[in-house]
Amino acid sequence: MTRPAKFKPFVLFLLALPCCAFALDVSLIGVFPGKGAVLVIDGSAPKSIKIGQKSPEGVSLVSVEKETAVIEIEGRKKTLKIGQHHRTDTSSARGSTFSVSANNRGQFIAAGIVNEKNELRMLIDTGASAVSIPEKDAQRMGLDYKAGAPGAVSTANGVIQVWRVKLASVKLGDVSVNNIDAVVIPGDGLPIALLGMNFLDRFEMNREGGTMTLRKRF
Repeated sequence: MTRPAKFKPFVLFLLALPCCAFALDVSLIGVFPGKGAVLVIDGSAPKSIKIGQKSPEGVSLVSVEKETAVIEIEGRKKTLKIGQHHRTDTSSARGSTFSVSANNRGQFIAAGIVNEKNELRMLIDTGASAVSIPEKDAQRMGLDYKAGAPGAVSTANGVIQVWRVKLASVKLGDVSVNNIDAVVIPGDGLPIALLGMNFLDRFEMNREGGTMTLRKRF
């Protein structure tokens, strides 16, 4: 496998950040038969979801009975009783492959979709530990990034403070990865969003001439 050239001036390494979580934990704590249910998703505050509704984390409520609810995650259904929880892997990509051509500088820049609605140009960068987003793009997309946990990254200009956020999805073409961690870089320290290794590790990366192909591994 041949890796693309690193975007050296803006290579990022996460410092003292927890390992990115790719599993989703869902607990059923209440029901409204025929109407909706109250779920706790990944330890967040309880939220009411109506039948047919899908949460930002990708959990859909299919049906509700007297003491049970049927949820659906990534096309898989699970019946939960009140007080029961379900843990599932949500890191799989929906599509199989994605290809992108190099620009005249040898960089691979893809047009991504974040959270199913926001367009974002993203540089494939094997030197970045995680998906990294410039603050101006986070603001444009309406991310509540300042509510995220603080962290630190090492850049060519030294260690800087960042915000950690959870993205519901990052999509390239037909390839979509859900529930992925990212960092928001403050100020003008990052000119373009980076697709880091917490995204790229889920794919085989193959370069043929000026074309990079990502093929999902899991």
